[in-house]
Amino acid sequence: MNDTKEQLAAYSKTVDKELDALLSWWKTYAVDHAQGGFYGEVTNRNKAIAEEPKGIVLNSRILWTFSAAYLLKANKEDLAIARRAFEYLSTYFYDSLNGGFYWSLYPNGEVLDGKKQIYGQAFAIYGLSEYYKASGDGKALEMAKETFTLIEKHSFDPVHLGYIEAFDQAWGGLRDLRLSDKDLNVEKSMNTHLHIIEAYANLYCCWKDEHLQKAIKQLLFVFKTHIIIDDRLSLFFASNWHPQSTLISYGHDIEAAWLLQECAESLGDLEEITLFKKIALAIAVAVQDGVDVDGGMYYEYDPVAGNTIREKHWWPQAEAMVGFFNAYQLSGDISFLHKSIKSWAYITANLKDKEHGEWFWGRYPDGELMKENKAGFWKCPYHNGRACLEIIRRINHSTILPQT
Repeated sequence: MNDTKEQLAAYSKTVDKELDALLSWWKTYAVDHAQGGFYGEVTNRNKAIAEEPKGIVLNSRILWTFSAAYLLKANKEDLAIARRAFEYLSTYFYDSLNGGFYWSLYPNGEVLDGKKQIYGQAFAIYGLSEYYKASGDGKALEMAKETFTLIEKHSFDPVHLGYIEAFDQAWGGLRDLRLSDKDLNVEKSMNTHLHIIEAYANLYCCWKDEHLQKAIKQLLFVFKTHIIIDDRLSLFFASNWHPQSTLISYGHDIEAAWLLQECAESLGDLEEITLFKKIALAIAVAVQDGVDVDGGMYYEYDPVAGNTIREKHWWPQAEAMVGFFNAYQLSGDISFLHKSIKSWAYITANLKDKEHGEWFWGRYPDGELMKENKAGFWKCPYHNGRACLEIIRRINHSTILPQT
């Protein structure tokens, strides 16, 4: 028991130190003092690329991360960064004519791509609601509520449930619904639905609206009925939920394990909480086949081809820290705690940039570093910052640690 307590204390201490380092990096290198907001990209050597576009995902995730950090640590500098993100989002990303938020901007704040990608709208809600919790700014809550209403009006599928992926700037139809070039052009995806429910649950903490509550319950139904199959998450679907892919994303599986449980807990529904705790544990058990002997989590598996993509990207490692720790809390099985700590050890040894700060994008199977930039359209302080926040909270503030 004492050994476990010592392990937990050491884990919390090192992760707390890392959180401070991550927040400091973003405050130092990502702030665009010349054009406002934050740079669209920063290289692995901390050089800002001022001419790169600015995306809603990066800005919203910065908003969420620094708001959440302030709620945990009460550092006024973190709240100031969150306020900067909110002011930029509400001034430049917000579409005052049609409602919702643009997908991307030129560096000077002019609209580059005005489409309404629902994934981006969800992250706007996620960040705005967290900022409201941190600041009490009613404008942020009203914008989050408005965005929820727009998603329900335009994206919700009343026949099959769930949400259509994307719309044009005026909320009209689009032919290309893809979130990114690597995604399939389909009506519905697991990824978008995971982040809609994440956003809705965070908003529900601030706003106990009956329609919002119903939407969260319907999303939980969608996950347990259509998306989770044999303790894995299918990735892409037709509008009627017919699967369009057999790929397995290890990172999304372990992220969904703990995140869906948290969403069920937001409702206070004991039946849903009990079910999604079982689901969280079952997914954590199943996903272990995607973990290498060094503790790193692989990227994807194609069961049809029998091929594992053995790349180790930064974000699945961060989600593994939380997902396996959550499984430890649920089961008391010390092996899950060890897997969480080993995920952190892999990050420390292979992904942390000990010279320039932050984390590298990932490593190829031969160990070579990936060349993608350290901050960018998709590389944000969300996965790694949130993993640190979750581990600190669960060790230092949780009342449900196993009595080992």
